[in-house]
Amino acid sequence: MTRILLLVTSDIIADQRVHRTASTLVEAGYHVTAIGRRLKSTPKIITKPYKVKLFRLPFKKGPLFYITYNIWAFFYLIFSKIDLIHANDLDTLMATRLVSLFRKKPIIYDSHELFSEIPELVNRKRTQNIWISLEKRLVKGLTYCSTVSNGVSHELFNRYGIHFHVIRNLPFGRNDAFEYPQSQQKTIIYQGALNIGRGLEKLIDSMQWLPIEKLIIVGTGDIENALMNQCKNLGLNERITFLGKIPLDQLHSITSEANIGVSIEEDLGLNYRYALPNKLFDYIQAGLPVLTSDLPEMAAIVKEHGIGETIESDCSPKMLADKLSGMMSDSKKMLEWRQNSLSAAKTLCWENEKGILLELVENALNKK
Repeated sequence: MTRILLLVTSDIIADQRVHRTASTLVEAGYHVTAIGRRLKSTPKIITKPYKVKLFRLPFKKGPLFYITYNIWAFFYLIFSKIDLIHANDLDTLMATRLVSLFRKKPIIYDSHELFSEIPELVNRKRTQNIWISLEKRLVKGLTYCSTVSNGVSHELFNRYGIHFHVIRNLPFGRNDAFEYPQSQQKTIIYQGALNIGRGLEKLIDSMQWLPIEKLIIVGTGDIENALMNQCKNLGLNERITFLGKIPLDQLHSITSEANIGVSIEEDLGLNYRYALPNKLFDYIQAGLPVLTSDLPEMAAIVKEHGIGETIESDCSPKMLADKLSGMMSDSKKMLEWRQNSLSAAKTLCWENEKGILLELVENALNKK
């Protein structure tokens, strides 16, 4: 049986893209092992249709984390039976390239984002330049590559002259749409990482002008504690709920209980400008109207399918509140957006996207 090893540094339990990739490859008849790191939140028993190997690393972030992860990954890969290595994001590519060099195994590089342009790097030019230099060296000569959006694909081609196939973050299709909530108290949902640049601070601020609405925040991240303190200081704890990390198999039912989903990334560099995040498609799969930033990739989906509205990425909290209030008070438009989301969900699902992945894997294995 053909053996494929996936390398990932993100939370392997919560990473939807890695789970879809690995599950699809198992379904196609491959033997798949996902290699990641064990976090405090990682359960002792992991039930997946593919094998999971997790390292306990002494460092959680920073240069020493990336170095130790790649050292562990290198030694694991060098002694493993493998036919193909699937590297998820730039921070796994060093070990992958070294093993490929020694063992002559093909690589698929899946860039989940424009790594060197993430908000955490755009104002740290020295660190950013190091990652750009690494990316230039590690990507050179790769043949089988994929990424999440047309914008990221075009940017990487302009930089390195390499074609990145677009495999969007589409969820598995669902046939269990929930009844749309009819309560007078409307519910807004955000799901995803709680990091800078996601518009979360102004989303919380906007709740001051939305006096009866509720906000549900699903996820964890670097600014989680700061956001909780912000809620407390504004006296909004009763109307804003932090659910933390939710298992993937429970997320859909929670999303479906909301009235509107938000994805209001700020224009903090090219990575967010070209973002096409999981949550947008999760909202669609749950039949929600959406409000997104007017950044090009997200705005194109919203306009093409008529599933909601967009707002300036640098809007004020008051502008955001007014936009949300206007959308939720228009019952006719909300029903239209919901119907359009449910219709779009039939097209924007993983079952219609996975063929790109399977063809890429076949080409890499056969060196086409």
